Amino acid sequence: MLPQLCLPQVRVSFRSFILFLCFSMLAFCNANSLHANDASAEKSAQPGLTISIAIPKNTPSDAAIYVAGSFNNWQTDLAAYRLQPASDGRYAITLPATVRGSIEFKFTLGTWSTGEVDANGVDAPNRHAEIPATGVAKYDGEVHAWHLSAKNIPELQAQLEKILQRNKVPGLAVAVIRKDQSDWIAGLGVADVASKRASDATSLFRIGSISKNFTALAILKLVQEGKLSLQDSVRKLIPEVAFTNPWEASDPVRVSDLLEHTTGWEDMHFSEYAKNAPTLSLMEALAFRPATRTSRWRPGTRFSYNNIGPAVAAAIVEKVSKRNFEEYVRTEFFSPIGMPTATYHQPAAEQAATLYQSDGITPYPYWHILFRPAGSINASATDMAAYLHFFLQRGSANGKIVLPASSIDQVETPTRTLAAQQGLRIGYALYNEANMQDGFVWRGHSGGVEGGLSSLAYMQEHGAGYFFSINAGNGKAFEEINAALRAYITQGLPKPSLPAGAPLPANASSFDGWYQTAAPRNESLHFLERFFSLLHFQAVDAQLKATTLVGQETRFIPVGGNLFRLAPDPLASLALIPPHADGQFIIGSQTLQRIPTWLVVLELVLVAWFALALCAIVMTLPVFGVMRWVKKWRRPSERWLFRWPAIALLSLLGTLLIFHLAGEQAITRLGNLSMYSGGIWLCSILFAAAVLANAWRVWTISKAEIRTWVRLYAWFVALPLLVCCAYLSYWGVIGIRFWD
Repeated sequence: MLPQLCLPQVRVSFRSFILFLCFSMLAFCNANSLHANDASAEKSAQPGLTISIAIPKNTPSDAAIYVAGSFNNWQTDLAAYRLQPASDGRYAITLPATVRGSIEFKFTLGTWSTGEVDANGVDAPNRHAEIPATGVAKYDGEVHAWHLSAKNIPELQAQLEKILQRNKVPGLAVAVIRKDQSDWIAGLGVADVASKRASDATSLFRIGSISKNFTALAILKLVQEGKLSLQDSVRKLIPEVAFTNPWEASDPVRVSDLLEHTTGWEDMHFSEYAKNAPTLSLMEALAFRPATRTSRWRPGTRFSYNNIGPAVAAAIVEKVSKRNFEEYVRTEFFSPIGMPTATYHQPAAEQAATLYQSDGITPYPYWHILFRPAGSINASATDMAAYLHFFLQRGSANGKIVLPASSIDQVETPTRTLAAQQGLRIGYALYNEANMQDGFVWRGHSGGVEGGLSSLAYMQEHGAGYFFSINAGNGKAFEEINAALRAYITQGLPKPSLPAGAPLPANASSFDGWYQTAAPRNESLHFLERFFSLLHFQAVDAQLKATTLVGQETRFIPVGGNLFRLAPDPLASLALIPPHADGQFIIGSQTLQRIPTWLVVLELVLVAWFALALCAIVMTLPVFGVMRWVKKWRRPSERWLFRWPAIALLSLLGTLLIFHLAGEQAITRLGNLSMYSGGIWLCSILFAAAVLANAWRVWTISKAEIRTWVRLYAWFVALPLLVCCAYLSYWGVIGIRFWD
C-alpha cells in the first residue's frame, strides 16, 4: 500500500469518471475563484456560524470537545475551536466571521481516534453547513457517541470482535507489542468458515506486501557483508533481467531504486496479477512480461509503487548469494528472528486462514502470486510479533544481532526521490513507509491480496507496535481495526513536539499555479488521474495552500528549506522541488508536476462540453423516437445522426457495466481472455467506430437533407466525441486488452 496521504486524493474508476463529467461544468465555473479569498466574508464584522451540539452519555467528564473542519485545516485539538458548555447542557462555539460559504466539519475529543461515531459504532460522516456571505447562522446537532480508546486488552478484544461482526469479516490475527514484551498475541473469529475452524495465534494469514520488507533486509545483509552496494547498477549486476531505461547512460536503475520504488516502472498489469504460477522460478516469472519494466522518467527521481521491483531485487539476492531466495530469507531471517511457520508457499490447509470475498462466505482460491517476493508470505500472529520485536530492538532477536542497527536505520530512510534529496523523511524508504496520525509517527508497511488485508506498524521512540491481518478484503474493517489499535497504543503517550514556525522560502511564490500527478502507478488509468489530481498551489498568509477543483483546501506550514508540514504533524510531508530539466514539481504523497493554466482551462472546457454532449444524447433519444413515428417529422437522412451518438454512449455504459459485473473477481476475469476482458475491448472498439462513423456522417451530409436544429445538434455532439476518442486512443484505452 501507499503511504498515508498528505494531499487531497481521489480513487479513480470508470464510475467516478462519469460523476466527474457531470460535475465538471460546475468545477469550471468555480476554477478562477479557487485561489481567491472571499472578500465579502473578510469584510463582515458580524459573527458567523454558531454551532450547538448535544453530547452523548459516553462523554468522559473531563473531555475537551473540538470541532475540526475545512475552515481550520481539519486540526483536531485547536484551542480556538474548543466547544464550551452552555446553560442548557449542550456544547457550543461561534466560528470566526471570516468562515463563510459551504463548510464541512466533525467533532472530536482531540484526535481522530476519538472522533464521533454513528449508531453502528462507525466513524460518522462529515457534517455540512452553508453560511451566508453576511450575517449570522446557527447549526444544531447531536453526537451519537464517541469512539473511545480501549483501556485494556479485554476492551480492545471486544472492540475488534464488534468490528469483525459488523463488517462480516470471518477472522483476524493480531499482535500488540512493547519493546520488551508482548501485550497480546491472538486470533479472533474463524480461520475457515466451512469447517468453523477457529483463528488463533498460530493460524497462517496472507500478509501481502509486508513481504517486501524481507527483500530489503536480504539486500541490506549482502550490503553489510560487502557483497553489494545500494548504488550498484542493476543492469551490471543482473543483465539477464530485461528492462528498458532511456536514461541508462547517465542515470542507471540502481539497487536502491528497486527498494524505494523509484525505477519509473509501471505496476504489474492485470495479466501478471492473474497469472497463477505455483511452480515458476523467480527468473521464469521475470521473463513473463518484460515490457512492463520500462522507466517512464529518470530513475531515482519520482516514487511510483510497483510489485516488480521486489522480484528483481530478489533475483539479485539469488545471484549474489548463490542461494534460492526463499531459502535465503528462511535461514537468514525467519529462523533467527523466531518466525518458524512463516512461508512463501501455500501452507497446509489445516494451518492456513481461508480468504473470502466481502460477504465473508464466498472463498477465494489460493493465489500463487507471480512475483512471490512482492507479497506471498503466510505468517501467524506469533511470527509477526517476533518480527515487530526485531524492529523495535533495532535488528536484534533473541539476544543476537541479525542485522546491525545501522541497517535498520537505512531501511527507514528514504534517499532517492527528489523530495528525499530536499530532506523529506516522511514517505517511502526501503520497503518501509512512514506516516503520521494524530501527531504520532508510525513506520511499517501494509499489505493486500484478494480476500486479505494486513498492517504492520511501530513507533520506535515509544517502543510499541502492532500487526493484524484479516481474511476478507474489507477496506472499511481494515481502517476501523487500524484506528482501534492505534488509539489503544497511543493513549497516554506524549505527542512529539511540533517544530517552530519558519518563514516561507524565498522562491515559494514561484510555485503558484496548477499541478497534476506525474508518476501514475499504472498508465492505463493515467487518463483519469490527470483530472482527479488537479491541484492549485498558492503561497498565502505565510503558508502554502493547496486547493482541489471542488474547493477542498489544505494548508501547509513551512518548516525550513523547501519543506512544509500539515498543522498537526511533527514532521514535514511536502517538498518544493526547484525547477530542472524535467519540469517543476511539488512532492508529498504524490509527485505533482506544474502545468500551464491555459491547459487546465482548455481541458475543463472540453470535459464540460463532453458532459453536455452526453446529456444532449440522452435528452434527444425520446425526441428521435417520436420523430420516427410521427409522419410529418420523419427525415430518414437524419436517423444516423441520432443513432451513432447513441451507440457511442451505450458502448461507454457497457464498459461501466462490465467492470461492475467483474466485481471481486476482476483480476481473474480481466487478466485472462474472457467475456469480461473481451467485452471491454469490444466496447472500446465500438465506441471509436461509432464516433468516427458519426463524424463522417455529419461531415458528408448536405445541409438540404437535415433541419438546422439537427445540424447544430450533430456538430455539438460530434466534436467532443471526436476529441474524447482521440484522447482515449492516445492513452491506449481504445482497444485495450487487459489479458495481454
